[in-house]
Amino acid sequence: MFGIARNLWLYIARRFIANIALVLVVVCGIIFSIECIENLRRATNDDKPLEIVFVLSSLRLPWLAEQVMPFALLIAAMMTFLTLGRSHELTVARSTGMSVWQFTQPVLLLAAVFGVLSTVALNPMASSLLGRHGELMEQIFQGGTGEQENRWLRQGSGRADGGSSVLFARSSRNLGRRLSGVSVFVYDASGAFERRIEAQAAELGTGTWYLTKAWTFVPQQKPVFSESAELATSLTPEQAGESLANPAFVSFWALSRQITASEQAGLNADAFRLQYQVLLARPLLYVAMAVIAASVSLRLFRFGNVGRMILGGIGAGFLLYVGGKVTGDLGSVGAISAVAAAWTPALVAFFLGTTVLLFQEDG
Repeated sequence: MFGIARNLWLYIARRFIANIALVLVVVCGIIFSIECIENLRRATNDDKPLEIVFVLSSLRLPWLAEQVMPFALLIAAMMTFLTLGRSHELTVARSTGMSVWQFTQPVLLLAAVFGVLSTVALNPMASSLLGRHGELMEQIFQGGTGEQENRWLRQGSGRADGGSSVLFARSSRNLGRRLSGVSVFVYDASGAFERRIEAQAAELGTGTWYLTKAWTFVPQQKPVFSESAELATSLTPEQAGESLANPAFVSFWALSRQITASEQAGLNADAFRLQYQVLLARPLLYVAMAVIAASVSLRLFRFGNVGRMILGGIGAGFLLYVGGKVTGDLGSVGAISAVAAAWTPALVAFFLGTTVLLFQEDG
């Protein structure tokens, strides 16, 4: 009996792995084609070499694959259970005394493993390549990915006498190192206002912001215009990038450090705390997707309504996605805690799916 259970476990696991690989190849192939078409249009319009099309599309592919992974897992799990049900292999398994929890175990465990790998391996790679994509877009098309808009940053003056400044940028690119629409409010060591600077753009060097087309406003003095100006700062390029970067550009392994850097810079770190908790909750989210797939697939060939149940599974996955976005938006602005925003949708989906399976299989 143990040998039969082990062989069936491995058989189901292999089927699930093959299905998720198939779904990912198809979905990522479609996404890659769309990316190539868009980049080809831009390259043609800007008279750029066509080889950059493949490079830019490839750099964004891991991040896009990370976004579609939950739905790919849901579809792959449904395919696995549907195939096993259609061939009556699950009926045979039930006849040997196996419960639903035994033959869903391979899929659930593998879903958790995929969730862990997605967090600790895929996310860091995708974040790194996405940042490289933004840099290339900046270099090639003079326009990055629009990482952040309307950002505030408090920084030390970098001067021996102390002081600080508050910097506002309408947009940031190149991981926060290049800013546009810059306003700077400079204060002395006692906290008294010194001057305001309005600049078209700013680029961070070593200990200095290099400002372009800057107006300087000092109380009771005439405004002064300069084609270029410098502003001392205590920020390093890495700290600025961490403070101004989009959470999607920050690796899972760097998020804790980034949260600390944001707090030290006087920024609200709620969005980064949320991203950290979302990544921690990802294994549970993937397991919840597998439970949903099982709840809508295992009863098909005993009760019929195949099409309706498949649509129900896809609809449930979509509702889980929408619920995650809603709680995520609330968590990113501090309306609810990051832990609640990240873990609640996955927990609710998991317990609802488990309840449905219990009702279907155990009465």
